[in-house]
Amino acid sequence: MPVFPFRKARPAPELRAHSAPAAQRPFVAMTPLGRPVWTPRDFGALSREGYQRNAIAYRCVRMVAEAVAAVPFRLEGAGTGALAAVLARPNPDQSLAELVEAFVGHLQISGNAYLELVCLDGRPCEMAVLRPDRVRVIPGADGWPLGWEHGEAHAPRRLWRDPLTGRSPVLHLKLFNPADDHYGQSPLEAAATAVDIHNAGGAWNKALIDNAARPSGALVYRGGPGSERLSEPQFERLKAELAAAHTGAANAGRPLLLEGGLDWTPMSLTPAEMDFVEARRAAARDIALALGVPPMLLGVPGDNTYANYREANLAFWRATILPLVAKLCAALEHWFSPWADGPVRVLADQDAVPALNGEREALWSRLSAADFLSLDEKRALAGFGAAPLAGGGHD
Repeated sequence: MPVFPFRKARPAPELRAHSAPAAQRPFVAMTPLGRPVWTPRDFGALSREGYQRNAIAYRCVRMVAEAVAAVPFRLEGAGTGALAAVLARPNPDQSLAELVEAFVGHLQISGNAYLELVCLDGRPCEMAVLRPDRVRVIPGADGWPLGWEHGEAHAPRRLWRDPLTGRSPVLHLKLFNPADDHYGQSPLEAAATAVDIHNAGGAWNKALIDNAARPSGALVYRGGPGSERLSEPQFERLKAELAAAHTGAANAGRPLLLEGGLDWTPMSLTPAEMDFVEARRAAARDIALALGVPPMLLGVPGDNTYANYREANLAFWRATILPLVAKLCAALEHWFSPWADGPVRVLADQDAVPALNGEREALWSRLSAADFLSLDEKRALAGFGAAPLAGGGHD
């Protein structure tokens, strides 16, 4: 629970001489309003350069967000009727899958994701995703968050956590950041160098195509008989001819006719000398590594460590998606519990995930062959309850 920095209000100097004894004096408990800690992360730059302008990062974020959103969730616990209704239909504009996709997408891009629980007369009625660049943490004197500030800087609104009941209108899910107490670290921040290399490589490739696929170079005038340099009219004519006839993709392959005394000297490395293609592939693999997606699923050739696509997809679910689903379920349980009559459980139905069907079939085959186990033990190991009796009870 946050510790409020209470202090006593002292009387004015002219009233101190006539004031009552200390035991009878009234006092006023005052606490200053918490100030938000402005995040140093530039969400706009991360979303623009790492998501909107980079195909690899875009696809990785989409794959992770859509995979988590495809897992069905259910709520269990006493007094969870209103919460279950909100989870089934979060708001009029989004289904649960759309809300989870946006929530996880923000988490992958910025390292922070926020959900707001809208209540009417103390009863939860809607749930919405808040953009990370519009939310600021308001810390207390002891450093723990007291609330959140949401909206534009000129007209923000403040959402406070109730320290008595533990109810919070905002769920802040963040990724581990060793250098910040209040905000998580974006995976795209760790892959920033690879994203810059990949984006710069694409821009360089486009510029090279616009330059008729020729590397940068210079026309060197070696000098002709009776002249040491080009005259001004000759220089301007040469520039105009080069711009009109030898730049742009439409002029690719057109021969360059050099007059006497002119020589072409390359001034940059060719794509083959730069190993251009492999450099972009290495950057793509680093981006996929930071976001937890096997490069094989993206069609990026290179050092693939999986025998086939199926193994890569299973590793993607086991190493990236299921831990993220478990983190989301635990966060929702912690957030929902104060709003219910007791502890709640948020469960993810992994049996509904097609990528895990092979593992489930292997488990069922092993259980079927285990003659030393009873039916109830097999059902428990498979994740089901005890087998019902014919009369509706259990043995």
